[in-house]
Amino acid sequence: MKDKKETKKNGVDIAPAKNGGGGFYSDVVKEHFFHPKNFMEDEAGYGADGQGMVGSPACGDVMRVWIKVDPQTERIKDLKWKTFGCASAIAATSMMSVMAVEGKGMTLDEARRLRPQDITERLNGLPLRKVHCSVLGDKALRAAINDYYRKTGQTDKIEIEAGRVIDKVLKITDKDIEEAVLDGADTLEKVQEKTKIGTGDPACIPEVEQLIRFYKEKYFG
Repeated sequence: MKDKKETKKNGVDIAPAKNGGGGFYSDVVKEHFFHPKNFMEDEAGYGADGQGMVGSPACGDVMRVWIKVDPQTERIKDLKWKTFGCASAIAATSMMSVMAVEGKGMTLDEARRLRPQDITERLNGLPLRKVHCSVLGDKALRAAINDYYRKTGQTDKIEIEAGRVIDKVLKITDKDIEEAVLDGADTLEKVQEKTKIGTGDPACIPEVEQLIRFYKEKYFG
């Protein structure tokens, strides 16, 4: 996975976006891409309290997150990650890892409420065509939190992702589609730009298109 990250440094992905929703990468994004924080170097020797993964190697987007938790305070005391992905995905996950452990560390409840918009804001924005790259880290973090609760016998605290899962690989729900439509995504292509839905599980695309039509009619007539 690390090889993928290093190869991307020498490619074009760090260049300014020129097509399909422009905008330059901020200095913060570049810093987290060229010098990613909390990248997992030794998975075998880490001793995680919880770990989570979303995505599929087959579709090219994989996010893995490992956490260590203070059992007394249930604060995240350390977080590591690995990903196959572009500059934006790497930078967004790196920033997420910083946000989770800065100060005394987020409580598990606080970490569960972390959303891509929060990460993007701390990065001083992403090019529009790359905003979707920030959506996997928070899902993998929530999966790691669920794994921690499972391992510690606190199964009553496990939370299933809100909504009905439509893309079973990337764990994208009907709620994610609804929010994308409300945010102006009125075509399959625009919804995919925001969520990546269907890139992990192409078989779900007909249902996605049906949901887009439903939410457009529901909210916009």
